[in-house]
Amino acid sequence: MHAADQVHLLKENVEIFLPHQALEEKLALARQEHRPLRIKLGFDPTAPDLHLGHAVVLKKLRQFQELGHTIVIIIGDFTARIGDPTGKNKSRPPLSVQQVLENAQTYVNQLSKILNVDKCQIRYNSEWLEAMDMTETIRLLSQVTLAQIMQRTDFNNRFQSNLPISLHELVYPLLQGFDSLQIQADLEMGGTDQLFNCSMGRQLQEGQGAPGQAVLCMPLLKGIDGSAKMSKSEHNTIGLTEAPQEMFGKIMSIPDALLPEYLHLVTDFTPAEKQALLTRLEQGENPMAVKKLIGSNVVQQYHSAEAAAQALAFFQKQVQSKGFTEKEFTAVSWSSLALDPAQPLRLLDLCKALKPHESNSTLKRLMEAGSVWVNGTKVRDAHSLLDMESDALRIKIGKRGFFEVTPD
Repeated sequence: MHAADQVHLLKENVEIFLPHQALEEKLALARQEHRPLRIKLGFDPTAPDLHLGHAVVLKKLRQFQELGHTIVIIIGDFTARIGDPTGKNKSRPPLSVQQVLENAQTYVNQLSKILNVDKCQIRYNSEWLEAMDMTETIRLLSQVTLAQIMQRTDFNNRFQSNLPISLHELVYPLLQGFDSLQIQADLEMGGTDQLFNCSMGRQLQEGQGAPGQAVLCMPLLKGIDGSAKMSKSEHNTIGLTEAPQEMFGKIMSIPDALLPEYLHLVTDFTPAEKQALLTRLEQGENPMAVKKLIGSNVVQQYHSAEAAAQALAFFQKQVQSKGFTEKEFTAVSWSSLALDPAQPLRLLDLCKALKPHESNSTLKRLMEAGSVWVNGTKVRDAHSLLDMESDALRIKIGKRGFFEVTPD
């Protein structure tokens, strides 16, 4: 691919370049030195699942990878154990070693949905951070002033509001920057919320007389609620490993105003196809039709064309058709559920047994919203008692969970 075409491709959807000509300068350096760029992406494995918000950055990394550059994935197994700033009003709690290792392995497995993991370098920052002694730590701290650290927006806001800021939180950006120094990163990728931390790597590299890394920040994808960024803590995510029907259904639930953003950031339509769909929307096309195309495209990316077709058919029958009795119910035997027949059966217990990956709080919210039905009747009380001796019990949980619980 011609150099100008590479730049055009790699600039697509990028929101922040630091410095302004960072990408062009680094690509020119790679050509001059006849080597690939070393491109860093860091993850702290604080939750086990990746979602479409992460994929915005990962798909940009894949473009670099397909052009022959080296992707270095930093798993922050050390930093996740000390607790990092959340970007909100308090620090994130630290995790145990076992939690970190389990989440890290899940991350690596899921990266293969987008990147060629066999061609990535995967490093754990405990490799160098655990080896630092007090002298090295203090020397690192001496390279940055408190005034520079307090430029980070969430720190400044908390300070002005007299909210506590732990000292380990102030150190966190330096540790992330030190990762860049250790792997000799040419460029670091992240979301726009990572600009401060990524720029710290550039500062530390230049302080050691090394070339400072370029920083490319991708926009933050809004979650399916249409307001906050996609985040596990906001319960508004679409996971990369979610079932096709669930993935498709969540796409169908996004507000119409998010369609242009989702077209640009989560689909792999060509630029011409994206523009054609945007034009159809501007000319009055029913947003539902465009959502179905986006949903099918996303499911096909992470599953298959066949799964996308099945998810569309499921949505049309299970969600768009009106009658409760017209739905397809998944058959489940009472004995297959982890329920104690000697104990009274609450509706919440049955819902949890049928959808074990959902939290109790999420299930209760669904009930309070009128999204749980039992034998055609809406039930809002999580403590309602059910009869396990019943011949059959049809239950709807949310928009896409249809179950018929029967004796063996």
